[in-house]
Amino acid sequence: MDKSLVEICANLVTAQARSMRLEPEAMASSVNQIYQTLQELHQREEGSVQTIDQPENSIQRNHVICLECGKAFTLLSNRHLALHGLTPRAYKQKHGLRMTQPLSAQTLSARRRKMARDLKMGKQLAEWRASRKEEAS
Repeated sequence: MDKSLVEICANLVTAQARSMRLEPEAMASSVNQIYQTLQELHQREEGSVQTIDQPENSIQRNHVICLECGKAFTLLSNRHLALHGLTPRAYKQKHGLRMTQPLSAQTLSARRRKMARDLKMGKQLAEWRASRKEEAS
């Protein structure tokens, strides 16, 4: 965009104030409403925000949609969730997702599962647990 959203908002409110008398409260409300609308339009234009009706639908084949900001990612990282003041556990509780649900795209989860099987990580984990159990006895 050539102009910032703030500049566009200021121009619109100025034009509105010229055409009719606005009280300070009405002007502040108008600024907020216009800015939010411009922000939503800008984000839709860039395709960065998507709306989800069911939290389970946010985890899709090739991406995960953050239910906080609406942006699409292949993985909701701890760092991204921290920007919203959440941990993965708190995010899942807030939006009603299962605690065992990975916060990654289905293709990424499948690729990780396959790699773990190929590397026989489950077998190694079982052996490690068995050896720990014997040591504790």
